[in-house]
Amino acid sequence: LRAGPTQTGTMSDTESEVDEITDLSNPDVTTKYRTAGDIVNKVLQKVVESCVAEADIATLCEMGDKMLEEETGKLYNKKDKGRKIEKGIAFPTCVSVNEIAGHFSPLRGESRTLMPGDLVKVDMACHIDGYIAAAGHSLIVGGDQVEDRRADVIMAAWNAAEAAVRLVQVGNTNTQVTETFTKIAEEFGCKPLQGVLSHQLKKHVIDGNRCILGAETQEEKVDEIEFEMNEVYCIDVVMSTGEGKAKETELRTTVFKRAPDTAYSLKTAKARQFISEVSRRFPALPFSMRAIEDEQVARIGVSEAKRHELLEEYPVLKERDREFIAQFKFILLLLPGGTKRITGLPLGSMEAQVVSSHSVQDEALKKLLASSANPKKQRKKKAAGSKETKEGDKADDKAEAAEDQKA
Repeated sequence: LRAGPTQTGTMSDTESEVDEITDLSNPDVTTKYRTAGDIVNKVLQKVVESCVAEADIATLCEMGDKMLEEETGKLYNKKDKGRKIEKGIAFPTCVSVNEIAGHFSPLRGESRTLMPGDLVKVDMACHIDGYIAAAGHSLIVGGDQVEDRRADVIMAAWNAAEAAVRLVQVGNTNTQVTETFTKIAEEFGCKPLQGVLSHQLKKHVIDGNRCILGAETQEEKVDEIEFEMNEVYCIDVVMSTGEGKAKETELRTTVFKRAPDTAYSLKTAKARQFISEVSRRFPALPFSMRAIEDEQVARIGVSEAKRHELLEEYPVLKERDREFIAQFKFILLLLPGGTKRITGLPLGSMEAQVVSSHSVQDEALKKLLASSANPKKQRKKKAAGSKETKEGDKADDKAEAAEDQKA
């Protein structure tokens, strides 16, 4: 989910690449993405398991953020060429329920508890050296079997996510993915949520300009792009049982990102303390108000910084009351050996728990979903290949070897 204009990180692509290769052709970069991916999967699994009846949402979000900090803090602590490697949260843990679409990461006094039957979305991201791994998962609180609209929307989102893994391949286009989201949603009587974008990721950039629309509308269109080798995408699949239109709520926005191109000297000491801490700790990536130790500093700082456009907001969005929204989010690496999904959880016990009366009927979609999501490397079957492909495959292999050695 995104609100507001696309912004980039602290350094431009050209500046960052003068010193280092920051795409997947560098095996060290691939390893950092995968390491961050392992962490986010571990933490997501823990938070999902903790989403039980009577669990407090603010406590769940705090737990997720604390684990992300702790797990990233264990790795990459040696300086790299004299440079400290930055790592930590890239998007704070959010736990959004039923018609709430996303970005709900409340302060303690403004939280709520989970109830049996709630459809919960858990969403988070961490990074190592600016290489971001995000993940999101949907679940039903409690063990009761679900056969109503909650089942339809979860299965619509899950099937669309599975289709995206197979479609985000070198040479395919973002338009193909968007059209497939719409077709799968129709099969389950649901709609993709408008305003959702799946962005290309780069170092320190969580919302790159190359992206995939969740749903095309008259107001929102993006340029058609062809997916390229060594790109990274964060695929965000969000489906709704309602009209597919989310509106801002009266709930407090707690997730923000520093607007990199705006400067202003704030008037009060507390606001200056706040923006100084944000600029030091979160120069390019989103953060939660909870991350600021003094809540009063956070409240005053956010209020003043927003007035002077120093922050981008991630408002809490919702569908109409009594509708349901499901989400699955994951990272795809476009490697020479094929597209690899490195984050996201399996359906697991929900396969039996969630029973929709709908299913994919379209033959082309059925064929797509039945195809392998892990295409084998083709180079062994070819008598010869291009030098570029062979070099890329070597980089892929080195990254996998380094990851195995680390494990």
